[in-house]
Amino acid sequence: MGKVFNVTGDCRPDIHYMVDISGKLRQIKAMVDAGQYFTINRARQYGKTTTLRALEKALSGEYYVASLDFQYQMSNAKFRSEHAFSAAFARAFLSAMEEAGDNLPDKMNTELNLLRDRVAECREETDLVELFRHLSAVCGGADKPVVLMIDEVDNAANNQIFLDFLAQLRGYYLRRDRLPAFQSVILAGVYDVKNMKRKIRPEEEHMTNSPWNIAADFDVVMSFSCQEIGGMLAEYEQDWHTGMDAAEMAGLLDDYTSGYPYLVSRLCKLIDEKVAGGPDFPDKSAAWTRSGFLEAVRLLLSEKNTLFESLIGKLKDYPELQKVIYNTLFGGVKIVYNPDDSAVDMASMFGFVKNEGGILAIANRIFEIRLYNYFLTASEAQDSEIFMAAANDKPQFIRNGHLDMDLVMKKFVQHFDSIYGDQKQEFDEEEGRRRFLLYLRPIINGVGNYYIESQTRNARRMDVVVDYLGERFVIELKIWRGDAYNKRGEEQLADYLDYFHLTKGYMLSYNFNQKKEIGVKRIPLGNRVLVEAVV
Repeated sequence: MGKVFNVTGDCRPDIHYMVDISGKLRQIKAMVDAGQYFTINRARQYGKTTTLRALEKALSGEYYVASLDFQYQMSNAKFRSEHAFSAAFARAFLSAMEEAGDNLPDKMNTELNLLRDRVAECREETDLVELFRHLSAVCGGADKPVVLMIDEVDNAANNQIFLDFLAQLRGYYLRRDRLPAFQSVILAGVYDVKNMKRKIRPEEEHMTNSPWNIAADFDVVMSFSCQEIGGMLAEYEQDWHTGMDAAEMAGLLDDYTSGYPYLVSRLCKLIDEKVAGGPDFPDKSAAWTRSGFLEAVRLLLSEKNTLFESLIGKLKDYPELQKVIYNTLFGGVKIVYNPDDSAVDMASMFGFVKNEGGILAIANRIFEIRLYNYFLTASEAQDSEIFMAAANDKPQFIRNGHLDMDLVMKKFVQHFDSIYGDQKQEFDEEEGRRRFLLYLRPIINGVGNYYIESQTRNARRMDVVVDYLGERFVIELKIWRGDAYNKRGEEQLADYLDYFHLTKGYMLSYNFNQKKEIGVKRIPLGNRVLVEAVV
């Protein structure tokens, strides 16, 4: 059986197409060699488990690796008391050491057996102090350093006992010049320890001290680079000979996902297993093209999966997070990336945003489109007329499989004037963008995609890029602020059309002047044409 793209569980290079993470493993191993304790905090489905499994294998020659997983080895009941936690942890640790090999030194085996006997006796006095006394003795009896790795530490996020456990790790770390201790401790999860503490004691959110303040910074880039994605595609191409342009496909995957591991693998899996063999893409050669890629994007954005469910769920759970994301998307607000701001810190921790030159930005284009769709869905009831008008007009806009964007602009002007023409109060760019996107969505939904070009995202201007069955359209949205400002906008849009190698662009201006001329006109710009709509 050949390899496949994997999006469930950890990836294995013998059965899955995956990027080469050997460079990342060397960086992490260097931290282990230096005796550092650290946490791998990354968003959901970011490759943490895959990395830990590969790291365990890479370390096994020089270290004894005790690899634990709190998700399946430590149920909530194990945190009901210090004794229950200590006994459960000891059993998980013993199981991990059994997997480490049969040729353990006698002194180490003796200490492991003493720990095994204590657990078997179920002594109530087996607390964290006793547990760590045994763990220290095991490390002291080993003929090579011992590394402790714990995956899914989020399972312990609501438990004070886990913080007490971290305090013991800290104590032995600080005394390891006198007492045997783990060479390195690696915790993996979404939440960092500071947020765990905040979650345990919500009334003390101002507290930032943590027993895990010994942790070294983990700066290893876990996202996939364009080059790494290209290497994975090259391996796939060796097996299937599709004739794809691997560099172009890697660039598209990077553009839309910013290297988010799950999204990269999911899009590749969709192209390979869902797009290929479909009515428009009869084989893999047809699927591994730009059009096939965009079809995979459409499929991804229309599906329910655990990553998207988590994304939307967090917005509902944390109103301050939702506000930050909404302002970034619709308001064009340039929010300074400040990790001390709780909402920004949370958005970063969950993988929603990234630091782009000191400014907050949505983490990737896929998230951005999904979030736009989420907020627009919430707006449908509020502005049902404009949404329903677009849904009713949809058949008019598709001619021989092509989207007639000129007609879309013309009809939007007509409907907008009919629905909102008597509105006396001016609105800002945010409201104008929301209303146009609400009109656009039912027209392209299910067939095309749209995104906001990050280079033009600001409070006064925003370019919407629409991909529809291989065709691309660029629409600039803005508030009318005079002829001079409008002229500059035309010139900027012309430059942007050159960037996309397009000869036609669109501009939608919201004009609140009493003598405005509502309608659509075509403006020649050299060898390009600008279709300008004014409402």
